[in-house]
Amino acid sequence: MELVTPAIGLIFWQTIGFVILLFVLTKFAWKPVMKSISERERSIEAALDSAEKAKEEMARLTNENEHLLIQARAERDTILKEAKQLKDQIVSSAKAAAETEGAKMIEKARQEIEHQKVLALAEVKNEVSTLALDIARKVLHKNFQEQSNQEQLVNELLKDIKLN
Repeated sequence: MELVTPAIGLIFWQTIGFVILLFVLTKFAWKPVMKSISERERSIEAALDSAEKAKEEMARLTNENEHLLIQARAERDTILKEAKQLKDQIVSSAKAAAETEGAKMIEKARQEIEHQKVLALAEVKNEVSTLALDIARKVLHKNFQEQSNQEQLVNELLKDIKLN
């Protein structure tokens, strides 16, 4: 039973050994161990603070990204709106230019038609006058073949001159 129940001397020497060990550990090991624990604690706190700052920075960057995305969308919408307005303006100016050019072409064609009409009328008048003169010459020639007809016409013309 001696093995199971320790003797008083054994307890005494074990207690003295434990106290000496505790004194030596307190004197030489306790401070460095506590110092390393507190340093570890500070580094963990610093890492947690750093993680919290990083989390806040990520939230700020996410917020900035969302803001930039909203601005980019607004800019895109503005650019698309300006492009549509420019397109409409170009189309309307092209229509106006085409209408103006068409009106000019129609007016030019009208003037050309009028000019050709005047030329045709002048040519017709010339032809008519030439035909009229030819007819008159033939009629006069036929009427004045006889001498008596010529004298009668001259007498009538003389009477008209005297009366006027």
